[in-house]
Amino acid sequence: MLCQHSLKWGPPAFFIDLRKMTKTLIESIREFVEPLILSEGIELVDIEYHQESRGWSLRIYIDSEVGVTLNHCSRLSEQIGDLLEVKDIIPHSYTLEVSSPGLNRTLKIEKDFIAYAGETIKVKTSKPIDQRRNFKGKLLGYREGKVMISSDNQEFLIPISLISKANIQYKFPDPKSKKVSLNKKQCNKSNILKGRPHDNRS
Repeated sequence: MLCQHSLKWGPPAFFIDLRKMTKTLIESIREFVEPLILSEGIELVDIEYHQESRGWSLRIYIDSEVGVTLNHCSRLSEQIGDLLEVKDIIPHSYTLEVSSPGLNRTLKIEKDFIAYAGETIKVKTSKPIDQRRNFKGKLLGYREGKVMISSDNQEFLIPISLISKANIQYKFPDPKSKKVSLNKKQCNKSNILKGRPHDNRS
């Protein structure tokens, strides 16, 4: 009976192990590539690694206070690709993509929630807070390990340790408005470069 309940309500052990392996691999990739990215005066925003219909994809998102350009993405794609081939920590072929985080930027660490105060964000938590796990509202700021958000006419304090996913929810301007424009930083964020495939198999 215990086994049946485990299979019914929890994910199979294979998928749990795969998630752990992927998380460990991402941490290793971050350890190698972050110093390289920082040396260029650029911030490492996030790393994604998962399997798609075309195969495994490694996506690395970068940004800076003045935005990033296609040249930044292209240069770092080459450097990161060469570095990971030398380190040989990815056990199969994959496609490397280096890009800016886009308008719906992921928020991960304390300084993200401080820098983007005032923006509309979406938050998903790993455990229920006031009987809900999904929040959408104005980011009020960050204080003592908690993210402050105004949602549905209420203010919530969400421990950053319980946030499984958070990102900016960009609201596009009304096309009927006469003043429709994107600032320089937003335009820079639209630059995306797909890296070359890397095959680490012997």
